[in-house]
Amino acid sequence: MAGHSKWANIQHRKNAQDAKRGKIFTKIIREISVAARAGGGDPAGNPRLRTAMDKALGANMTKDVIERAIKKATGELEGVSYEEIRYEGYAPGGVAVIVDCLTDNKVRTVADVRHAFGKFGGNLGTDGSVAFMFRKLGVLSFAPGADEETITNAAIEAGAEDIVVYPEDGSIDVLASQEDFIAVRDAMAAAGVVPDQAEVTMRADNDVAVEGETAQQVVKLLEWLEDIDDVQAVYSNADLGEDAYA
Repeated sequence: MAGHSKWANIQHRKNAQDAKRGKIFTKIIREISVAARAGGGDPAGNPRLRTAMDKALGANMTKDVIERAIKKATGELEGVSYEEIRYEGYAPGGVAVIVDCLTDNKVRTVADVRHAFGKFGGNLGTDGSVAFMFRKLGVLSFAPGADEETITNAAIEAGAEDIVVYPEDGSIDVLASQEDFIAVRDAMAAAGVVPDQAEVTMRADNDVAVEGETAQQVVKLLEWLEDIDDVQAVYSNADLGEDAYA
């Protein structure tokens, strides 16, 4: 399986998020709350909660904050109830976009999301208008220069679904089903192969290449959406050129 490396785009997004750590904490706490409310407060029997807790620890959130969010979700402490909503639409250049939200006010959230699409030349679509282009997968990403043979052997042994090597820079993605993500990640870690980034994400079957001003508009839209308080995650099938972040 081949494709264009997303490593640079991933790092740019991560750096932008690191600059807004307070908002990242808020989004993670909401995810922990919804996961705990839906599947219980024990991460051993709730993979979604365990993934959210791992993300929290990776962002240097304290265990006390995590435990308090779980207790609020499970009724041990008073807390806010959030609803999961997904919006779908198109960015400039025909780029498909999925926006996953957790909100306590749907009217506010849809207004904010619709405003973002309109502001940057996109349009909000109907349910299912782009989701069919994506699959929910676990992705373990390795930086350029990683040892392909070692990663491949460990991934196969761990039961990964696919290994993607990007020839432009040598970065590698190991793909696993959503259900197998934690098991594959933990098995690879036990073998001494630790990814630079690991997450469950929506991955497009095919990307849409955009360049120049169009690519810059796409980036502005995606970053604006990610900055909305109620937005948990933004996914797209944009294949962005190097000038996208100019």
